[in-house]
Amino acid sequence: MKWLDYIALTLTIIGAIVWGLIGLFQFNLVASLFGESSLFTRVIYDLVGLSGIYMLTTYGRIRQSQE
Repeated sequence: MKWLDYIALTLTIIGAIVWGLIGLFQFNLVASLFGESSLFTRVIYDLVGLSGIYMLTTYGRIRQSQE
């Protein structure tokens, strides 16, 4: 399960960088690389979103490890 944590964390960090670029420079890196509405762009956005939701489970695991 540790490999899934690393993949989810990596995708979440990528998503944070993309949102930072959008917020600071109004530059969407994913859309510029793969196109505005391409299937691959949507898959990337979906994977980043699912990774963010999965990372919510880390709160429960951190709390359990501290008890």
